[in-house]
Amino acid sequence: MGDHNNRRKLERAAELRAGRGSVGDARERAELDADDALREKRRKVNEAARADYLVREAMSQGKFDNLKYAGKPIPGLGKGYDPDWWVKGLIQREQISGLGPPAILLRTEDAELEAKLDQFLMEKQVRETLEDFNKRVIEARRQLQGGPPVITKLRDVELEVERWRERRAASAPPQPEPEPPSKRSWWQRLWNGGD
Repeated sequence: MGDHNNRRKLERAAELRAGRGSVGDARERAELDADDALREKRRKVNEAARADYLVREAMSQGKFDNLKYAGKPIPGLGKGYDPDWWVKGLIQREQISGLGPPAILLRTEDAELEAKLDQFLMEKQVRETLEDFNKRVIEARRQLQGGPPVITKLRDVELEVERWRERRAASAPPQPEPEPPSKRSWWQRLWNGGD
């Protein structure tokens, strides 16, 4: 019976759309609209009731116990809207490096540059690294694709090489002072050829 009523309503709706209606069009159209509204309301109520049931069930099973931020403020809640919040959170959470806009990558590299330079043994490696860094800063400033502004400053190669030398000298173990030459006896000097 219910299947027959739905079929009849669909046929009647098709007739109304085609423009072939009878005197009872307004009444039937109102019934169809009411049925559609009722169906939509039931769908929404069913979804809300299902969601409510699932939340209550999870609470009873203790799935919401010991959440990460339970009783603590949610980080970043009071800050302004950042459209890239999820990307920044992912990069920070997963400790991903090498991805992101050049401005942010250069800031990170700039903060870690001295430690990287201190690992080198030769001055040539330090100079090449600094020149490459400066070249990438200049390229990032020229970009026209948008993104955060490049605020990373260029590094003075000569000044940084001098600082690198000073850090190496300060971290090198102290050299023992050479012992003064001992006085050799006359026969040792004669024997060694007069050195």
